[in-house]
Amino acid sequence: MKNNQKKTKRKGKSVQDLLGIKTFTKNGLKVGKEELIFYMVQPTNISVLSHTNIEIKVRHLMMVLSAVPDIEITCTDSCECFDTNKSYIKSRIETEQNEKVRKILNKDLDFLDSIQTETSTARQFLFIARCKSSKSENILQKANRVEKIISDQGFEVTRMKKADIKRFLAIYFDASMNGDLIPDYDGEQFFEKEQTYEET
Repeated sequence: MKNNQKKTKRKGKSVQDLLGIKTFTKNGLKVGKEELIFYMVQPTNISVLSHTNIEIKVRHLMMVLSAVPDIEITCTDSCECFDTNKSYIKSRIETEQNEKVRKILNKDLDFLDSIQTETSTARQFLFIARCKSSKSENILQKANRVEKIISDQGFEVTRMKKADIKRFLAIYFDASMNGDLIPDYDGEQFFEKEQTYEET
C-alpha cells in the first residue's frame, strides 16, 4: 500500500494537467468541468476617434459586460515575442572574441529588431465565455447568444475555431508561431506516417 502511494507521489503532473485543459470540443476548449468559447474581436484604433466616439465605444463594452458578466477579456501579441532571443544574442556579442562572428550576431540582432518593429502594434483581443452545461445544444445556444451580444454592440467579432485557438495558445505560452500546425497529441504526426508506410 505504501509503495503504491510513493509511486503516485513521484509521478509528476503534465502541463496539460496543471492547466486543466482536457480536450478540444466542437465549440471551444474543455477545461475542467467547464467549456471555454473563444471570440476574436477586431481592435479599434482609438487614436483617430473623437472623445465622444471613444465614450460610445466604452459604453458599448460596458453593455457587453453587463449582458455577459462572466465573460473574460484578454489582450495578447498576435505574433511571437523575440525578447529572449535578443537578450541571448546581446550576451553572445559581449562574450564573443571573434570580430567576424560579432558582425554576424549584430546582423541577427538587427533582423530581429526589424521583425519586432513591424509586428510591435500587432495585438489580438479575445473574449472568452465560460459554459458550465455539459449538453452540446446548450453550449451552442450560449455561444451564439454571446456572439450576437458582442456583435450588436458594434464590435467586429468572429468565433474562433480549433486552429485559431491552437495558434493563440502556442503564442500565449511562447511556444510557436505555427500553433495551428501542432498536433493535438504529442507524436501523433509520426504515428500517422507509420500507418501510411504500413499500408504501402
